Amino acid sequence: METTIEAQYAAELKQSEIDHHTPTAGAMTNHILSNLMVEYVKLNQVKWYVKGRDYFALQPVYQQLLDLNIKHFAELGALLLDEDQKPSSTTAELTKYSMLEENGANKYQTASDLVAGTIKDYDTENLFVDRAIKLAEKEARPALAAWLVAYRGSNNRQIRQLQAFLGQTARAGLDEEDDDDDE
Repeated sequence: METTIEAQYAAELKQSEIDHHTPTAGAMTNHILSNLMVEYVKLNQVKWYVKGRDYFALQPVYQQLLDLNIKHFAELGALLLDEDQKPSSTTAELTKYSMLEENGANKYQTASDLVAGTIKDYDTENLFVDRAIKLAEKEARPALAAWLVAYRGSNNRQIRQLQAFLGQTARAGLDEEDDDDDE
């Protein structure tokens, strides 16, 4: 007997909830996919609303970040399918699993504050990437682990370059905040 489309989707949603409560590499990677979708919107917000003397300097930088974001989103969705996983495919699902925070008021921030927000987002994304790498290795998913390691490296590069724009070293202000969380 064939299962209805609605029943197949209901089973997918049920399995997704189970996987997110007992994380799997696929579920954790879906968080990364979701973060990429929200990051796309946030990168556009910066590109559209940055003002002041840094406007012309940041326009090509944020266009490059947007292009890279689109590439990563497409690659990661395809990789999840390659791994026989089900990437989130609706805005509602992607929004539900993203851990990045949006704020329409950010458009009024200074260029430096906008860049600092992007840095923080990449750093937040890396928390999920690190967890997904460990899960992929544990689950013997070498292709997924390799992609995630390369993505982590890309995020590190973006953090370093954006920090340089602010006149800071790669990890300035990031590791100290992490240490505070442990106390």
